[in-house]
Formats: sequence, C-alpha cells, structure tokens
Amino acid sequence: MKKVSVVILNYNGRKWLEKFLPNVTQHCQYDWCEVVVADNASTDDSVDFLLKNYSHLKLIVLQSNTGYAGGYNQSLAQIDSEYFILLNSDVELTDNWLPPLIDFMDTHKEVGAVQPIIKSYLQPDEFEYAGAAGGFIDFLGYPFCRGRIFETLEKDNGQYTKNIECHWASGACLVIRKEIFNKVGKLDDDFFAHMEEIDLCWRVRMYGYKVYCITSSTVYHVGGGTLPQGNPRKTFLNFRNNLSMIFKNESLFIMILVIIARLFLDGLAGIYSLIVKKNIQDVVAIIKAHWSFFLLIPSLIRKRNSVIRASVVIYRSSIVFNYFIQQKKYFKDL
Repeated sequence: MKKVSVVILNYNGRKWLEKFLPNVTQHCQYDWCEVVVADNASTDDSVDFLLKNYSHLKLIVLQSNTGYAGGYNQSLAQIDSEYFILLNSDVELTDNWLPPLIDFMDTHKEVGAVQPIIKSYLQPDEFEYAGAAGGFIDFLGYPFCRGRIFETLEKDNGQYTKNIECHWASGACLVIRKEIFNKVGKLDDDFFAHMEEIDLCWRVRMYGYKVYCITSSTVYHVGGGTLPQGNPRKTFLNFRNNLSMIFKNESLFIMILVIIARLFLDGLAGIYSLIVKKNIQDVVAIIKAHWSFFLLIPSLIRKRNSVIRASVVIYRSSIVFNYFIQQKKYFKDL
C-alpha cells in the first residue's frame, strides 16, 4: 500500500494527458506515492493512449460517465492509500509541491483536507479561479477565494504566504485522508460535477476536522477543461448544486431563509443574463436548475438526516453586497 495516491479522473481528455501527465509523473517520483488515472468512460482514444505510453501507471477504466463525483467515488473505492489526492488532468505541478502538503497533514491530525496555492496556467502571475489561495463561502452560499472574488482574480504579489484554515479546498488539487473521505460519506453522486468538493469539505468540517490551504506548495491549473465558463450545462450544475448544498448542510431555520433569498437572487441573476448578457441559454439553465433542485428535495431530506450536524463557522456576511455595493474586490478588503 502506498502512502499517497495521486488520482487523475479523465473524461475525453487525451490532449490534457498528453500535455500534463509527463509533468505529473516527473513530480511524483517518491517511493511512497503512486499515480493513478481513472478513465470516466471516455469516447476518445484516452485509454489507448494510456495503455501505449503509460502502461506502468495504474489505470482504472469505468464503464459509464458518472461525472466528477461518481467517477471519483467509484475509482477511490478501488485504491488503498492513507491519502487521496484528487488532481485535475489540466494541472501542472511544480518542484517540491507534494511534501509540504503531506508533512502538514502528518503533523496536524485535526486537519482532514488541504489544497496548495492554485495559480493560472494561462496567466501564471494570477491566482486561478477554482481555488486560488483557499476557498470560503458566505452565509448565502456563494463561494469565493482568497485571491478570487467572483470574476476578479488577484495577481500573486506574495500577499498570501500564511497557511490558512478555510471552508473548502479546490477539487482541482484536493488532498484528503482516505479514512475521512469514507467517514463523511464521500462525494455526493447527485451533484455530478461542480461544487461537490465544497459540499464534501463542509461535511469534513461538520465532523470536526479542519480544511487548510498550504502556501508552500503551488500548482498551475488551466481550468474549464471539460466545461468552460459560460457553458449552460455548467450554469445549471452550479445553480442546482449550490441550492442542494445549502439544503443539506445548513441548520434548518437558516437553510429555509437562505433558500428563499437565493431563489430571489437567482431570479435577478437570470434577469441580468437576459438583459445585459443577452444570454437566453443561461436563463433557461437557471430555471431548469431550480426545477431539478425541487425534484431532489426528498433525497436531500434523507441526506440532511444522515449528516452529523455541528456548528461550522462560515463568512457571516454577504459577499454579493461586499463586492457589488461596497466595491470590495479583494480578499484583504473584507
């Protein structure tokens, strides 16, 4: 059994494997680490490429595409390691990226999950949208990051050098203890993709563990490799899964108030997309997301009952108000 398994979930990503897998194997050459590629029923030639060029790596071939959540759940069930690292296929690693993450978790048993600093592969001096220097969430369920609030991405000027406890770690490069991953209920299959790591980390914290960003480790992420920004499918998943996450994890009274507020705010977002962006597809996606959420409520009620509920401190203010009304565009201003 290896101490660490770096697991890349691939779906029709032969070009990303060809580009980034040499870098991954180069930076995972430790006796206690293995690289695993799990193919999520790709229809391109990803599997043939892996068999021909990376036969020495462990390959898991899944029979159907069940998304990021289902794909990782099925794959990780076949892996026996102390630590799982969920790594996107479009991530470039750097020298000594791994030891700081594992050393921190080895010496901080109260920590259940961590992420490195995540910067943009395309704009290397900027933080990347999905994770940046640690993920947070406001009381209305809107996620943001140290280094990224909505569409404002900060340049990395060395302003975030302190390890920080955060609400969530990015699924682009998420390190989690196997024991805790299984204990808290794994990823939620119903999410399919998007926000499943935020939901997972929320449960990690409700079980009494902490989530951290470790600033002595850095990776570079392309982002949008499967569903780029502006894709209606991504809009649907983000809106539906955000409501589902709030319903599952918030205390009952706050959950009811927040869901009502979010339905109103989502409506405003739809109007903005229609009038300003002239994007009718996003409007349709938001409407579909709400209907899908309502249909999921019976299963969400069961999931609420299965969660060990504990007080989890999140950002008890509105990042929407801070950003759009108070014009606080940077994390340091909050």
